[in-house]
Amino acid sequence: MTKSKFNTKQLVLAALCVALGVVLPVAFHSIPNAGSVLLPMHIPVLLCGLVCGPVYGLLSGILTSLLSSMITGMPPMAYLPSMLCELAAYGLAAGTGKRPLDLYIQLVSAMLIGRLVYGVMNALIFSAGNYSFAVFVSGAFVTALPGIVIQLVLLPAVVLLLEKA
Repeated sequence: MTKSKFNTKQLVLAALCVALGVVLPVAFHSIPNAGSVLLPMHIPVLLCGLVCGPVYGLLSGILTSLLSSMITGMPPMAYLPSMLCELAAYGLAAGTGKRPLDLYIQLVSAMLIGRLVYGVMNALIFSAGNYSFAVFVSGAFVTALPGIVIQLVLLPAVVLLLEKA
């Protein structure tokens, strides 16, 4: 019997992360500007990559942004392409490290790669000519600082709990 590339436990966890990625923003968006400040879609996608690996992380980033946009209208169509690329990069990058690698290094690397992809895609394709380095730094790091802190505190604890379970 050949071994399947898909693991049922990982598939269920990935589906749960996609569902969380649709539901969390709805709860957070009752607070003004909470989406860009607290980054509720990023948390489940990063978690999926860290726990399930790069393929599930990538698919989680794509499906989360598409389904959320279709079901809730968040992100709006104008922001969907760049956010889809960003979340896909988060999921892929979060899943590429090997576990002996420090979890924080893996997480911070994924967060930086995702933000870099978001900035490059906006600068070159989606907002070409209207996107500056100052806008990138402000949106990706300054405004998002509370969300970054939440990710750095919450995600390693959740990953360790899931690995123990």
